[in-house]
Amino acid sequence: MGESAVKAVVGNVSNLAVQETTLLCGVTLEVECLKNELERLKWYLKSADTKWRSGDDRVATWVSQIRAVSYEAENVIEVADYMDKRNRLKKGFLGAISRYAHLPGDLITLHKVGVEIKRVRRKLDEIFQSAERLKFNLDSSFVDKVHVDGESQQEYGLMYENIEDGFVMVGFEDEYEEIVDKLVDTEKDLSVVSIVAMGGAGKTTLARKVYSSSIVEQHFEKIAWVTVSEKYKGIDLLKDIMKQIMGTRGDSLEQMEEYEVGKNTHDFLLHKRYLVVLDDVWETDTWDQINRKIKAFPNASNGSRVLLTTRKEDVANHIQMPTHVHHLKKLDEDESWKLFNSKALPSYIRRTITDVYEFEELGRNLARKCDGLPLALAVLGGYLSRNLNTQTWCDILLDWPSTKNGQMMREILARSYKDLANHHLRSCYLYFAAFPEDYKISVLTLIEVWIAERFIPHLPNHKLEETAHKYVLELVQRNLVQVTDRSEVHGCILTVRIHDILRDWCIEEARQDGFLDVINKTAGQGGPSSSNTMISYRSSVQNLNGDLICHESISNSARTLVVFRVPSVSLSKLKLLRVLHVEDSSLENFSRIIGGCIYLRYLRFRRCKGVTLPSSIGQLLYLETIDLKYTQMDSVVPKSLWDIPTLRHVYLGNEFSPPRSLRHKELQTFELYLPRAETKYRRHNMVIFLGQMNQLTTFSWAISLIPSEVIDIFANMPHLVNIYLNKFNVLKRFPAEFPQSLRCLVLFADIIEQDPMPILEKLPSLVVLELSGYHGRIMSCSAKGFPRMQSLKLDEFSIEEWRMDVGSMPRLSHLTLRRCRHIEKLPEGLLHVRLLIGDIELFNVPQITEDDNTLNELQRRGWKVKRSP
Repeated sequence: MGESAVKAVVGNVSNLAVQETTLLCGVTLEVECLKNELERLKWYLKSADTKWRSGDDRVATWVSQIRAVSYEAENVIEVADYMDKRNRLKKGFLGAISRYAHLPGDLITLHKVGVEIKRVRRKLDEIFQSAERLKFNLDSSFVDKVHVDGESQQEYGLMYENIEDGFVMVGFEDEYEEIVDKLVDTEKDLSVVSIVAMGGAGKTTLARKVYSSSIVEQHFEKIAWVTVSEKYKGIDLLKDIMKQIMGTRGDSLEQMEEYEVGKNTHDFLLHKRYLVVLDDVWETDTWDQINRKIKAFPNASNGSRVLLTTRKEDVANHIQMPTHVHHLKKLDEDESWKLFNSKALPSYIRRTITDVYEFEELGRNLARKCDGLPLALAVLGGYLSRNLNTQTWCDILLDWPSTKNGQMMREILARSYKDLANHHLRSCYLYFAAFPEDYKISVLTLIEVWIAERFIPHLPNHKLEETAHKYVLELVQRNLVQVTDRSEVHGCILTVRIHDILRDWCIEEARQDGFLDVINKTAGQGGPSSSNTMISYRSSVQNLNGDLICHESISNSARTLVVFRVPSVSLSKLKLLRVLHVEDSSLENFSRIIGGCIYLRYLRFRRCKGVTLPSSIGQLLYLETIDLKYTQMDSVVPKSLWDIPTLRHVYLGNEFSPPRSLRHKELQTFELYLPRAETKYRRHNMVIFLGQMNQLTTFSWAISLIPSEVIDIFANMPHLVNIYLNKFNVLKRFPAEFPQSLRCLVLFADIIEQDPMPILEKLPSLVVLELSGYHGRIMSCSAKGFPRMQSLKLDEFSIEEWRMDVGSMPRLSHLTLRRCRHIEKLPEGLLHVRLLIGDIELFNVPQITEDDNTLNELQRRGWKVKRSP
């Protein structure tokens, strides 16, 4: 219930620290007293949550009052903290004048802060009295649980090495072959293959395996996948398909009318054999709606296909063309056990269990209870993999819920959610409700926003980002989220998705918990109110047909606003925002109100219009992340942005005038994507500015002409892990030293004059290397060079000979040569890599033929080779 939401904010208030200064000396003591009283509340929350779940409606009101007063306390403390920060940042003579000018206003503000703190403490007294009347018990396990949370971090190393993706196909091998055969058969007319089954039966998993199969990829010239879901717009689906098959993006696509999108799609596909997947279709008229303006998908009598997944048979049979309906069977007993066993007792866990046969006997009985539903088997297996004691397994078996009306799935989810290690992790999971159905969520985005929301605790010897990443792994391990993309090299999870059934549960729990409200175009508002539903301080607005006027639809007390695909968003009166995340929308009045959102920690606009950053952006002294990478702004980025002391992650897609010096040098991520080259003068200033960012871990700069002197700034960046540079014109040399921490280097140039390998092979941590443009005749890699290299991609290298000593690149598993037209053969040194299985991709490398000795030997050993002319 309220435990996750309230503990998060109470914990954050406890971590706030207002420094005692001459101006604030009268307030600091009051703040500390307030924080101590809030800390006491934690001890009551566990008892309150138990009483609420037993049906005591009075507790919901009590917890709602705690959250409200906790947020009020945080607001008032941050007012004092903000004033202190602002004054300390103003130094020198002009700073003294500014502080003096603010003094009358500051004294008035401090008086108000003192009055507000007394008011909040009176409320807290009333809440403590209510706790006594409700007979709450102090949660004496709280301290013990803190220690457990810290120790549990040690378990993740083993789990990370062995973790599997959510898309594991068990029991559908015959059906997979049948559907692939139907898609690639000799039938010339456009036809439909429909997969029909109930939710959680594995329709999408099977369809994804089919869609990504090499047979399908080679048979069809163009393929596209769109998720339809209950809430969709026909034009949005068409635009998504057009992006995938034609590569059309940007304003030109966004401004197209529905007829134009359909006509362009039709004309392009008229001469292509194509496959379009419509996943999760709910309504019978969906196909008609997509084609209502014009028939977008032509029947060119060339074997094109539509693959459709749905829960409803009438949907599968509605499309007026030849249709093959495949009813997906449930898993049988053996298949159910195989899937459950892979999740609950994977090999790395089995090795640690002495009484594995007892677990197997219980597990087979539990798998039988899941009624052949893959989602239930996966989630239950994930939960039990984290509870390896036979008594827990027995208790679940004896207390098995009814399978009617989806109750079984809900009970399994509730168990797994309740079993999450702490309220931090539960808050992170509920946050998935903020994203649209079937949305691929960047793990990097998740980590940054979780940190901004203060969901990630400070643990000894752990960076916040490390702990957040472990939280992602925990949710994947439990099969509460599914992995959608991994790094092809080191397996790092890049994007995840939550199943729609799990997402629906998260939305309901988040609303009931008062954690988050979801507003969509169907309901036009959040879920139905009830006596147990608390006011939410976070809102996610998704796919509204009309405009969003925040002071009408969103509470003025909102602290988080997430928006997807809304025509127009007006942000007035949202002064308390900590997180603002907007995608595919237009903003109104943004430049006028953003300077007043002084508590903002996270600002992300993707593919938005109407964005102008005013100079008042520099007043956001808590801002940690600003992401404008794919948003074209109506103005340049103001210099005041770089005055923000807390700024850690910056993603820009717009020009800005770099200041002469960078006052605060704690930036960890800097990514800049510019559509055109800047003036020589501005490029020179940019190099000087970037060279001051000596705490960076990720640096990315994409522009048509990168100054060659940029290559020298990295020697002063000892923490760099990732570098992406696209692109240089002529790069005459590489610096003698790169950061020893570098793991990934991507560098494109028209011409690289010096062989880069003798310098780069000395980097001890380099895992991924992608280079373009070397114009030398010989490339040399010496023994013991590139000790950790796993992926090497070379593009437009004019080399004729690649010399590779024995012992170079011992861990190489991925090699791509593209447009290397003069290289005559692969080096024999490749035969001495340690891995027995890897892959080689050769694109437009005409001199290396099928008779190449090294290539043939690697293929004989099991390496996969992909060639293209």
